[in-house]
Amino acid sequence: MSLHSQSSARTPAKASTDDQSPAAGTGAMAARLGAVAALAVLLAAPFFLYPVFLMKVLCFALFACAFNLLIGFGGLLSFGHAAFFGSAAYVTAHTVKVWGLSPELGILLGTAAAAVLGLAFGGIAIRRQGIYFAMITLALSQMVFFLALQLPFTHGEDGIQAVPRGTLFGVINLNEPMAMYYTVLGVFLIGFAIIWRTVHSPFGQVLKAIRENEPRAVSLGYRTDRYKLLAFVLSATLTGLAGGTKAIVFQLATLTDVTWQMSGEVVLMTLLGGMGTLSGPVVGAALVVTLENYLAATSLPVPVVIGCIFIVCVLLFRRGIAGEILARFGKQQRNG
Repeated sequence: MSLHSQSSARTPAKASTDDQSPAAGTGAMAARLGAVAALAVLLAAPFFLYPVFLMKVLCFALFACAFNLLIGFGGLLSFGHAAFFGSAAYVTAHTVKVWGLSPELGILLGTAAAAVLGLAFGGIAIRRQGIYFAMITLALSQMVFFLALQLPFTHGEDGIQAVPRGTLFGVINLNEPMAMYYTVLGVFLIGFAIIWRTVHSPFGQVLKAIRENEPRAVSLGYRTDRYKLLAFVLSATLTGLAGGTKAIVFQLATLTDVTWQMSGEVVLMTLLGGMGTLSGPVVGAALVVTLENYLAATSLPVPVVIGCIFIVCVLLFRRGIAGEILARFGKQQRNG
């Protein structure tokens, strides 16, 4: 009997008791209210904060969420996700500036390029586990960095600059800051909804089972390599969506987007916010981008400050900031 059939055979009986409990109802209601409140904050934010800063937060939040889908729910640590982020940025910037495509087509082509690259990388790396998987992704990412440095269309260290934002669907002028912000917000919400649906689907449940005990999943008949490869490609695709959107926002694609430091930064965002939670990467991305943005104007060494904050969070919030809050809230609900 498969893992899905076994779990489905037990789930209804449990759901009939747990889902009707006051704690479960309160938790679901709190989650809905939290989602509505978060959406309201995002809609109102550009009226109080600098829109470009908010767009950077949203792009990196989607990047972190896509990475978290792989490590938090699939148990696969990749040190090469900057390859997908940067390659999508380059493809989007080139197609929009040189080919004259509209921004939505440029982002779609950049996302597709990241998906193809993810399929190639995943086909190679997925055969290994643990640190070997991480090192293979890092090596492949460095190859992409070398290509970005040498290929003519990337313009080497200068990157692709002055990328026109253009007009979305021939109607919305993205040179207007508010129009650009709400476009980025729409992209983020679409990507986040895809991740949410994936995590709460049968595929997501199998992915969690593989993360917890892969030999058991294999013994139950699941071809785990296929599930991991699909998760890898989906994560790379959504990472490419974030990278392509970022290229339109900042009208720029540079080597910074494909460096190993960028891969390390998204790992930091995910761990700070809370690995394995849906909201954690968003919190981590917002924290890191805010610190980088506001500390850049001071004499403080930004990496040192972020490193100290990371150490404090590891010591005090082992599940991450959002992970610890959710765990304590769930405990209070059970005790109540």
